[in-house]
Amino acid sequence: MAATWNSTDKFNREASQWDENPQRRAVALCVAKAIIAATNPNKIMRALEVGCGTGLVSMEIAPLLKSLLAVDTSREMLAVLQEKIRISGMANIETSCTNLSESTETALKAKKFELIYSSMTLHHIDDTAGFLKRLSDLLCPGGIVALADLDVEDGLFHDDPLEKVHYGFDRIELAALLDAAGLQVTSFETIYTFNKTNRSGILAAYPVFLVTAKKASS
Repeated sequence: MAATWNSTDKFNREASQWDENPQRRAVALCVAKAIIAATNPNKIMRALEVGCGTGLVSMEIAPLLKSLLAVDTSREMLAVLQEKIRISGMANIETSCTNLSESTETALKAKKFELIYSSMTLHHIDDTAGFLKRLSDLLCPGGIVALADLDVEDGLFHDDPLEKVHYGFDRIELAALLDAAGLQVTSFETIYTFNKTNRSGILAAYPVFLVTAKKASS
């Protein structure tokens, strides 16, 4: 089987057990807390979450917002989130099966957001520069983007060697890509470290950063 950037089938298969991983829950909580601290979400903000998965981050941040549009390419992941929304009675979250990594995606073209964020999604997207430009286009003037992902890693973080991903990101290079997209970096911080046995059988540390960047007000 050839390597592919399209992980939708994998995420569909794993959706029902996704939340059972304790480290996955831990990193999601750290990401949510870091995004809240860095962006000060409030009841006048319309937010977009890209790659929301089962909503581990969504459910932490949504209560602070006016509205949240949570998008993912996996219908099964979204089904888990939709059940959480139903049980919680949270009325300000909308979900959409949308692939923002595709340049032809027009589902959100008319929408604008004060906050766009993602957790561990960017490394799954082939065209980083094009994706950041699309996020910038969706931001209101003065809007904030907050992206949590891996620092440059050894290529062994993911257990499946056929899963095509970026091996984390160099912070200086990512800052340059954000700048090229019209987004000025306001902070870069380490918010979590995965300590995991990689697929070579070695216990290694994989830091996760949160970068925030702002679109010019005019």
